[in-house]
Amino acid sequence: MAPKVSATDRMRRLLALVPWIAAHADGAPLEETCRRFGISKAQLLEDFEVVQFVGVYPFTPDALIDVVVDDDRIHLLYADVFRKPLGLTPEEGLALVAAGTALLATPGADPDGPLARGLAKLAGVLGVRPGEDLGVGLGGGVDDFLTTIRQARSTSRRIELDYYSHGRDERTTRTVDPWRLWSQAGHWYLAGYCHLAEGERVFRLDRIAAARVLDEPFEPPATGDDADFLELDALPRAVLDLAPDTRWLAESIPVIASEDRPEGVLRVTLGVTATPWLERILLQLGPAARVVTIDDRLGGPDLAAAAADRVLARYDGPGRAG
Repeated sequence: MAPKVSATDRMRRLLALVPWIAAHADGAPLEETCRRFGISKAQLLEDFEVVQFVGVYPFTPDALIDVVVDDDRIHLLYADVFRKPLGLTPEEGLALVAAGTALLATPGADPDGPLARGLAKLAGVLGVRPGEDLGVGLGGGVDDFLTTIRQARSTSRRIELDYYSHGRDERTTRTVDPWRLWSQAGHWYLAGYCHLAEGERVFRLDRIAAARVLDEPFEPPATGDDADFLELDALPRAVLDLAPDTRWLAESIPVIASEDRPEGVLRVTLGVTATPWLERILLQLGPAARVVTIDDRLGGPDLAAAAADRVLARYDGPGRAG
């Protein structure tokens, strides 16, 4: 009896099988494929019962991978949607190179096949070598930053933050007057005056890569420690109606106000400091979030549609490598 294969190993084998078979324009010989990957014909056909259900929404036949098996060959045809090149960030590209390199170690994977060639091209753009060791530098933990920020607040000293802004998708160095520190919905937040932005801002501690106390003093605001230092009234606002299965949003990000509506809908009011942040939320939630109002400073009620059009244009526009 053949040894039992874990779901993880089976998936890894499938990911190596797919490019190997797709590279054969006239179909891959069944016997050669089974011999190469060390499996029986029955196992091969069982694996590809899963592959033929892989695709994208709306999962109609033209959006799925097509698998055809004749007497002695197996054919794999990608749906047209898979022919469109992806637009990847450097981080996504690096993750893809690392994952793809691991797949090349799967028994039977072709070291000179399309997967290897594609990884080599991507790695060349990123300036790395597939298979090379990567050094990963991790910032301090949240507990370390809590200690640093508390020290700065207790001595009224400014702090320097190496901070990743999720809203703008960028990493910056900021000098901040730390005013308020609190925990909400499982995350720690810091509110204070940001000298880079020249205004009050809120920072999530798990997005801080480094923090250090400076010798520069600051004058704490006259209000008490529990006051809301953010000028929320000055922020552009967006009001959304969330479907019942997306009410989690109100627990994962700070909201100005929330109101229960009929049929389990939750109406939330958000204070928005960066338009890209709101665009990502709207694209992620799709029809599960109905726009009630969006401040014209953020793009108005058509913000989500405009963002979706830009995303589609990235895939259809010129200059994309195949």
